Amino acid sequence: MRIVVATIKGGLDDFVSQAFGRAPTFTIVDVDENGSVTNIQVVQNPAYSAPRGAGIQAAQFCINEGADVVIAGQFGPNSSQVLQAAGIKFVSAPPTMTVEQAVQAYLRGELTQPILGAEGGGIGSGRGMGRGYGRGMGKGRGKGTGRGVNDW
Repeated sequence: MRIVVATIKGGLDDFVSQAFGRAPTFTIVDVDENGSVTNIQVVQNPAYSAPRGAGIQAAQFCINEGADVVIAGQFGPNSSQVLQAAGIKFVSAPPTMTVEQAVQAYLRGELTQPILGAEGGGIGSGRGMGRGYGRGMGKGRGKGTGRGVNDW
């Protein structure tokens, strides 16, 4: 099993990064069927300084690396869609957890749900995350902040 963990500096002793797409590094941990770590690799996140689309690029990187599981603090809507479409399981871990603790917690079945956060801000995303600037850009799906006014 290949587990990719979003990290700051990388390695088993580093803490889980809370931002998936903007994590500086990824620690790739290979685990055998007995739950023993067989290989550890730290790589730079190629999407770390991308002007936009970091979550999608980071998710594509994990796909290319053959990840079975991805662990981070939070996942944006775009990265979660890409990972889900690729059949990769993704779960969240608290910022106080080291990579080693997160991997072991996942293997014990303690990390099961992802925390979905905002990924960028796209105007008018219709999910209450856009920067509508009070112009009713939420597409009327009832999930906005209620501050906009449609002028049409």
